[in-house]
Amino acid sequence: MTATTAAPTSTSATARQVWTRTRGLVLALVILIAAGIAIAALHTTNSQHGGLDPRSADQNGTRAVAQLLTSQGVSTRVVTTLDEATAAAGPDTTLLITVPDLLTEGQQRQLRAATAESGGRTILIAPTAPSLGVLAPDVHAEGPASVKPRDPGCTQPAATKAGRASTGGVRYSAPDERSDGCYPAAGLPTVLRIPGPGQGDTVLLGAPDLLVNDHLDEEGNASLALHLLGTRPHLVWYLPSLGDASATDGGTRSFFDLIPSGWLWATLQLALAAALAAIWRARRLGPLVTERLPVAVRASEATEGRARLYRKANARDRAAQTLRSASRTRLAPLLGVAASAAHSPDVLIPAVSTRIPATGRDPLSLLFGPTPADDAALVRLADELDALEREVRTS
Repeated sequence: MTATTAAPTSTSATARQVWTRTRGLVLALVILIAAGIAIAALHTTNSQHGGLDPRSADQNGTRAVAQLLTSQGVSTRVVTTLDEATAAAGPDTTLLITVPDLLTEGQQRQLRAATAESGGRTILIAPTAPSLGVLAPDVHAEGPASVKPRDPGCTQPAATKAGRASTGGVRYSAPDERSDGCYPAAGLPTVLRIPGPGQGDTVLLGAPDLLVNDHLDEEGNASLALHLLGTRPHLVWYLPSLGDASATDGGTRSFFDLIPSGWLWATLQLALAAALAAIWRARRLGPLVTERLPVAVRASEATEGRARLYRKANARDRAAQTLRSASRTRLAPLLGVAASAAHSPDVLIPAVSTRIPATGRDPLSLLFGPTPADDAALVRLADELDALEREVRTS
């Protein structure tokens, strides 16, 4: 017994057709991967450290001020976890916190507990409401001001020695009369020093611009940075990281707690806009309208055109299926079979066999058989279907 291989039909796509259909997607995928690799390579090459990192020589890094401090005998150390930062707090240490607003409330409370009585200096870069309430109680953040050279406007030694400096950003107001506010913008200081117990103090810097490499050599920025950061022999630069286990707050916060409240309102507005758009578009939907055809095509021409398309596409399977389906539809009422059962071999074939028991043909193969192997077989199938219909009509 020899196994037969079905001839390819229009449903069997060739390799060329598959390539033609998918080459656009493949090309887009290759471009996307190449772009991702290029961006990752550039990022790795040029941005090994982030902004305000004393190890970074980028324009937003702070390596220059760190080297100046080292030349004056101040040791600089970078820490990335809360435990390291709190352990370093002490009377001989200046603890600089680069992004206090990104710390969780639990982290802020631990930092406050470690630094409040330490006798050292704590410097907060641009803190606002999320962190001021814990790290600098009673201090309020006001609207930001542009960063530009400003005069000290105070008697604090560090500011008077530095003179004009690039300051601005967050402005602060503090009811404590002991606090020293400098570099005012619209009447409020952008650099605020709050004395603490003993020799300790907290300095709020409204903007980090005067510390970064790109602006350190402007005006009195370098002098002000050295006086603010170099009052103790040790400087600990706290750069919070996502890998710090303390950032999870013990896992008590849910996913929705991490979403800013503005996103919830934005989602509500988007949902409302989507609903209005749906109502607007639905109003334009109406009953179907029958349009008059500009040209009347005869049924025979449409049939011939459809047959040519099948032949051009080598679609013998579709052509045979169409011929058999039409024959079954015409035979069903002649045999007394319901239209809904016209395409069921269990109902139609017994009816045909009963009407013409000695036809000499196999009705099952003829009406529900396989795809013809070639065009000649397709022509024979059409002839045999015609003959079968004539026999049924005349029986």
